[in-house]
Amino acid sequence: MKQIIAFAGSNSKQSINKQLVNYTVGLLDGVNPEVLDLNDFDVPIFGVDLESSMNGQPDNAHKLLNKIKNADGLVISLAEHNGAYTSVFKNLFDWMSRIEGKTFFGKPMLLMATSTGARGGQSVLTIAQDRFPRHNADIKGVFSLPKFKDNFSEGKIINKELNDQLLTEIKKFKEAL
Repeated sequence: MKQIIAFAGSNSKQSINKQLVNYTVGLLDGVNPEVLDLNDFDVPIFGVDLESSMNGQPDNAHKLLNKIKNADGLVISLAEHNGAYTSVFKNLFDWMSRIEGKTFFGKPMLLMATSTGARGGQSVLTIAQDRFPRHNADIKGVFSLPKFKDNFSEGKIINKELNDQLLTEIKKFKEAL
């Protein structure tokens, strides 16, 4: 059975992106998903001086990178702060990329975002679609859920058209596993 690592690019306990991740992995039959919480991978704020004084990178950056390396696929839903990655995700990404520049190891990826606004995290998705392939991400599907509070309720997407779009992207992802 294929091992899938899934997480939201957020450290919020009420993360709407984590809710989207949990719903999505529930739709992935025939795989073994592990939903991670970035709060379990706490690292100091990245800096080259700190890295030098530590003689390397923090254990939690190695732990998350190893989970990615050992997975067959990745499901990531990025939260958007001021049109970009959250600081918690960017910080982990910076540390991991110092360990391994090809951070995503060519793993098939379903890349998602949601927000309460009408654009559904499109700005952070655009950034990630440009940046992640440079770190060896194999993005197979992309999904944006706009207006989370209007389109998601009781643990699922309630807008049929948007749910069908997600199912299409899941199919692309699963075919690549």
